[in-house]
Amino acid sequence: MRKSGVLMPVASLPGRYGIGTFSKEAYKFVDRLKAAGQSYWQILPLGPTGYGDSPYQSFSTFAGNPYLIDLDKLIEEGLLTKEECDRYDFGADEECIDYEKIYLSRFKVLKLAFDRSDLKQDKKYEKFVSRNSFWLEDYALYMAVKDSFGGVSFAKWDDDIRLRKNKAVEYYKKKYAVQIEFYKYIQYLFDGQWKALKAYANKKGIKIVGDIPIYVAFDSADTWADPRLFKFDKNCMPTGVAGCPPDAFCETGQLWGNPLYDWKYHRKTGYEWWIRRMRHCLKLYDVIRIDHFRAFDEYYAIPYGDKTAEFGKWKKGPGIQLFKTVKKELGDINVIAEDLGFLTPSVLKLVKDTGFPGMKVLQFAFDSKEESDYLPHNYIKNSVVYTGTHDNDTVLGWYESISEDDRKFAERYLNNTGHEGKELVWDYIRLALASVSETCIIPMQDYLVLGHEGRINTPSTLGGNWTWRMKNGAFTKDLAYEMKEITTLYFRK
Repeated sequence: MRKSGVLMPVASLPGRYGIGTFSKEAYKFVDRLKAAGQSYWQILPLGPTGYGDSPYQSFSTFAGNPYLIDLDKLIEEGLLTKEECDRYDFGADEECIDYEKIYLSRFKVLKLAFDRSDLKQDKKYEKFVSRNSFWLEDYALYMAVKDSFGGVSFAKWDDDIRLRKNKAVEYYKKKYAVQIEFYKYIQYLFDGQWKALKAYANKKGIKIVGDIPIYVAFDSADTWADPRLFKFDKNCMPTGVAGCPPDAFCETGQLWGNPLYDWKYHRKTGYEWWIRRMRHCLKLYDVIRIDHFRAFDEYYAIPYGDKTAEFGKWKKGPGIQLFKTVKKELGDINVIAEDLGFLTPSVLKLVKDTGFPGMKVLQFAFDSKEESDYLPHNYIKNSVVYTGTHDNDTVLGWYESISEDDRKFAERYLNNTGHEGKELVWDYIRLALASVSETCIIPMQDYLVLGHEGRINTPSTLGGNWTWRMKNGAFTKDLAYEMKEITTLYFRK
């Protein structure tokens, strides 16, 4: 059945306290999606963010971001007061996230709630800790130790705890027992609030599309807790890191710095860690979008310590065997394969063999020099079409920046010469919705007809990313009506 949805980060929702949360505004957003005739709400990764504020570089692949916890809910529960929350500076700009101010205030507020909680009498908390012990214990200890070292990467910790010597682990567990409990409590709050919001969305007929990075961050509880999963040396340091080779967009390539998986070890364990990860994701989301899917076929390995990505080599990934094992353990799962970029025949075969839909992005389609697989007449039904993703500019911003030849080609293709503003943007929304792709996802910024100011992220840049927030009241009843009209016109739900 033909479906449609909206891409909108939780952090980009309007609301109080500097960042979008699981607040009443999130529930209102779900109501608007329902009124707009949508079936999906696609979000960005929900993990705790660190340096650079990227949700794709998280301190844990299992934990949730404390910034997204709704403080108003804690006020209602008597764990905080409005006066206490108002005492802190979360940033004055309602349309831009100030991560530094949130970092300096959010944990202090949550600590007040923790101090007033009676966890010894909370049976739900006990069950949560027990059910999630396979990752929660290591994560909470990791964060407490990280705090004790002033927030630096675990690579700079004292060797005894960096290498997880038994005596050191016991020492830190005892010394920072309260802080460890605090980090468990934060995850308990996150889990309860997120699952309540997801249940509400599902009841309204809205499914959640979650986004998971293929790689984990080097500075994370995942790497510190079990270095055997990664290409690490005996000193718990990477031998190689992830990235992309040089191309037309970046002559030195992209150096991401994520540690590479030791796929030989994963095979020996029957892909146990991946099965745990996917099972955990299936509790959080209805559909899972896996970022950089091509690395399951071949991944680009860059020597650790290199300053650019120029001297990496392609190496073989786990291929279809991983997904056969996952399917055997978890059954059929709903996955979107992020298969963007240069695709080799073997990558295309892997995507086809999994049966997962790949992605089509309209902004990649209009190259006047050659025909593109992203032009709608080349789509297949088993695909998900986007006007753009979190890494793209908005349609309006993109259109202003492309070459004159590409713009003329796009105008001829859409037969929209002279169109501007809303008329122009909705031409591309209409093109996506009209395509044969079974699912169509449109970024909220395009429905709002925003320009460069609505861009979420510019790859390979630091600073100024992940900060956009939707203006309060921007998602109006009238806009929802227009969205429903155009969605149903093309027989989508």
